[in-house]
Amino acid sequence: MNVNLRHALTLTLACVATLALTGCTDSHEELQAWMDEQRRDAKPRVSPLVPPRKFDPQPYLASTAIDPFSLQKLQVAIKQETRQSSSLLSPEMNRRREPLEAFPLDSLSMVGSLVRSGRTYGLLRADNLLYQVKVGDYMGQNYGRVTRITETEIALREIVQDAIGEWIERTSTLALQERAQEKR
Repeated sequence: MNVNLRHALTLTLACVATLALTGCTDSHEELQAWMDEQRRDAKPRVSPLVPPRKFDPQPYLASTAIDPFSLQKLQVAIKQETRQSSSLLSPEMNRRREPLEAFPLDSLSMVGSLVRSGRTYGLLRADNLLYQVKVGDYMGQNYGRVTRITETEIALREIVQDAIGEWIERTSTLALQERAQEKR
């Protein structure tokens, strides 16, 4: 494009833009008149506020009551439970805890068994470590005591609370976990 034609085109566009802007100023006065009329005719409707109710403070009485989650209350309940002659828990409370009692039973897996000097041992995996257990050892978090070990399972006796809060014995087993064969 030559320079004169470009200059003429720019000048023409500037004139069109100026005319367009001047056309907008005429309707501005009409718009302002309409806005003023709407303000005069508008009647605001505000419903009255409901008065607030009178506040009657109540004294806090629970601060003098026994905390239901108190450690002392729990210890008293455990001591009472162990004093009862029929309690299954009393011998369990007076013995030293074994390492496998820190794990829930469902996090332990039996990976094998072995016989050494005529005694059968179960091999358990917990936290990627192997443990040996024999009959009489404890494991799990419900006072589980190993009662029998075979090639395919470990049987144990646990002490749990039933629906009414009584301590009862139940039997559980850990079955041998076979690992899937890896494809090479």
